[in-house]
Amino acid sequence: MACRACGADTAHMENDIAERTRVFPAEDSDDARTRVFLAEDSDDIRTRLSDMLGKVPGIAIVGEARIPTLAIEGILRTRPHFVVLDIQLASGSGIEVLRTLSPMKTGIVFIMLTNHSAPQYRNACMRAGASHFLDKTTEFEKVKEIIQDLCHTRPAAERSGSSFNSERKP
Repeated sequence: MACRACGADTAHMENDIAERTRVFPAEDSDDARTRVFLAEDSDDIRTRLSDMLGKVPGIAIVGEARIPTLAIEGILRTRPHFVVLDIQLASGSGIEVLRTLSPMKTGIVFIMLTNHSAPQYRNACMRAGASHFLDKTTEFEKVKEIIQDLCHTRPAAERSGSSFNSERKP
């Protein structure tokens, strides 16, 4: 298929997207850390989230993705406790990610962070499996607060284990 912008084969676009999808190598201490995956198509927003959450002791950013399929693959591979997810992703929607992963009963807390804050989007996200729905413009900092609040109420033994049900195979 040809790119509408340059007329070239879209393979270059897929390579660009893949370069922006990262799974970070696990550190020895990551098992005891709260793992967070970022699914956001804006480089600036991902950087801002990573900087904000990276300053919180005990939180590890374990991966990032710009498109739904790579977000799903990265989430299944990294087994995060939290996913910060935008509705609008490159080549798709964060709702696709929710609809794919929620039925798997992964135990992941999905935090939707979006500029699409109208009630119909909120309702669609919550029905699809989001735990929280935040407006990027007015509630950006609440991402950190939600993660910190839930981490402090969750026993350390639960935080150190996988967020996936034990009977589910990766």
